[in-house]
Amino acid sequence: MMKRVLTIAGSDCSGGAGIQADLKTFSAHGVFGMSVIVAVVAENTSRVIDIQDITPAMIASQIDAVFEDIGVDAVKVGMLSTPACMTAVADKLKQYRPPHVVIDPVMYAKNGCPLMESDAVSSLITTILPLADVLTPNIPEAEEITGMTISSVADMEAAARRISRMGCRAVIVKGGHSSGNALDVLFDGTEIQHFETERIHTKNTHGTGCTFSSAIAAQLALGAAVPEATARAKAYVTTAIRHALPLGKGNGPTHHFYDLYRHGLPEFEREGDFS
Repeated sequence: MMKRVLTIAGSDCSGGAGIQADLKTFSAHGVFGMSVIVAVVAENTSRVIDIQDITPAMIASQIDAVFEDIGVDAVKVGMLSTPACMTAVADKLKQYRPPHVVIDPVMYAKNGCPLMESDAVSSLITTILPLADVLTPNIPEAEEITGMTISSVADMEAAARRISRMGCRAVIVKGGHSSGNALDVLFDGTEIQHFETERIHTKNTHGTGCTFSSAIAAQLALGAAVPEATARAKAYVTTAIRHALPLGKGNGPTHHFYDLYRHGLPEFEREGDFS
């Protein structure tokens, strides 16, 4: 049976991040994607215009609808902007206990606009973080969670260890905001592992965090262990960034289906141009 993966996140009307990026990523990995929308974000590649939160009751009803019928092999959790939203999601995850939970603690949009209320970080730490099989903060998010200043790989390792002690089973501190090669640090509660690729110099990175965490969730649903899922997800998002789409006036979206279009659907080829 096809594996089933649920994203619980915000909707990005421009299609590059959030629910839309997650569903594209699931499809690219050959799993069946489902969604629970927790907020509607009016954003594009340049700015966030407005945010409307979905009520906690409606969030809970959406989760019930998915679990009582189709079922879930893995869950990816993204944007959770308020403590009430976090409580609703946490209660349902505790009720249904999905096999794998990947949590991307989304705090800011690519342009720096906050997507989480300023007083919600403490709720994230106490309510959501302990439910994570894998937590995927970038450096600014890891700094918010730990109170640390992160300026080196050693700091990333220390932050991963500190976050792990807060209750999640594995932590990946992403190095996209650092300099040099793109290096991510995984701590699984026992050992540190590094995942490194060349840094691709492009402004078109809208939705990379959503895509990476969704790819990990898909790989876990397909049976990969956390290190293997991390390596495969990093390879996938690196390809998506390398062939990112120059759409919009700001940070354009990544190309979620580059490999599929290139190798699987030749009828979509247009003189070899997939940029």
